[in-house]
Amino acid sequence: MSAPHILVVDDEPDIRALVQEILQDEGYNVTTAEDAAAARQALRDRRPDLVLLDIWMPDVDGISLLKEWAEDDALPCPVIMMSGHGTVETAVEATRLGAYDFLEKPLSLAKLLLTVERSLEVDKLQLENIGLRRHNAPVIEPVGKSAIMQRMREQIKRVARHDTWVLITGEPGSGRETFARYLHAHSARQERPFIEVGVSAIAKGNAARELFGSEGEGKIHYGVLEQARGGILFLDEVADMEMEAQGQLLGALDTGSFLRSGGTEPVEIDIRIIAATQHTLEEMVQNGSFREDLFYHLNVVPLHIPALREHREDVPDLLNYYLGYFATHEKLPYRRIAVGAQNFLRNHTWHGNVRELKNLVQRLLILGAGDEISQNEVEAALGRGMPPAGGGGSGFPASFDQPLRQAREQFEKAYLEYQLNKHAGNVSQMAAEAEMERTHLYRKLRSLGVEIKDRK
Repeated sequence: MSAPHILVVDDEPDIRALVQEILQDEGYNVTTAEDAAAARQALRDRRPDLVLLDIWMPDVDGISLLKEWAEDDALPCPVIMMSGHGTVETAVEATRLGAYDFLEKPLSLAKLLLTVERSLEVDKLQLENIGLRRHNAPVIEPVGKSAIMQRMREQIKRVARHDTWVLITGEPGSGRETFARYLHAHSARQERPFIEVGVSAIAKGNAARELFGSEGEGKIHYGVLEQARGGILFLDEVADMEMEAQGQLLGALDTGSFLRSGGTEPVEIDIRIIAATQHTLEEMVQNGSFREDLFYHLNVVPLHIPALREHREDVPDLLNYYLGYFATHEKLPYRRIAVGAQNFLRNHTWHGNVRELKNLVQRLLILGAGDEISQNEVEAALGRGMPPAGGGGSGFPASFDQPLRQAREQFEKAYLEYQLNKHAGNVSQMAAEAEMERTHLYRKLRSLGVEIKDRK
């Protein structure tokens, strides 16, 4: 497991050496570069977690280098600018280009260390939030007092202490990502990144770039294997990985290094992999749709997440958790859930598991009214009860007194309208939450006459 890696770019040897020594004493891994050319090479060699960049250098100034790095979607990592002759205009330009902060020379060592620490923490939180936003911030600790859930939490804590790879199985919506994040929070890698990859969402033929990154024409795209360096890479729905990508990943795991697409220098791997799937990989190995050697690489420690119907006694706790969550984080009106409704839901089949329960709570808070959620309201929301004539009294977005096809279209349109508004027209975020391919989602929006441009 590696400590955060910092690149120091400065043309003054004494400053490079001093900053390197100070940061190494604090436990950081440090690489130095004396000019822009050396800095570019350092970024090709290894993705840093932070760059300290001097403005005035002999070949290319720091602002120009920052602008070059920012030409892609975003900077590869936080950048802190340094200068002994900085102006307000320079600081403003650096900030506009995405620099985290601006330090004046001579450097205050206390301020340097504090700024470095804060920038690394902010970057870690931003990376986590990218994944958390996809699922309305999943539960940090799996909820439930049942014997099954208590055993699961204890098992995860034991597994977390050992740096082995884990294969998590379970039905969709059962909480596989929640348990993966819980493992990360109790592991020795908890201060390093947790990078989630939805394998099924990777466009066909793009897996190599997504996993390993690419380089060429002076630009570098870091794949998830580098983004997760020192931390955990969570491969969700790993069974959907293309066979070619399976072979490439296996080769990287066997050798401990890989080449970016278009690259010539090997990049070392330092990650813990947690893979998850709803499928039985042993059967896929038997029918030839998943590589046997990759399966044994991933299946060092198998963990199975139970379906919600196997621990129904946790339903009341989950209901109360999500009622509080949506009231706090989405400002929805808090409503109590009647005892009769809780008992009814304890006996529900929960084919969609915890995700179905969460979505039900959100739907009840959005569409319902009053301080208490009744059993009749719950049954109507699940499509079991008899809503008032015309189907409008319950607030459900489709009348039950019409053909199924029309009811389904009405519900789909209401659902997609809600998701578009929630994500302010961001189709990528919406596709991730709806678990749909973006191309399929665009077709569905067009077929239902849902406009995108008005939501942005």
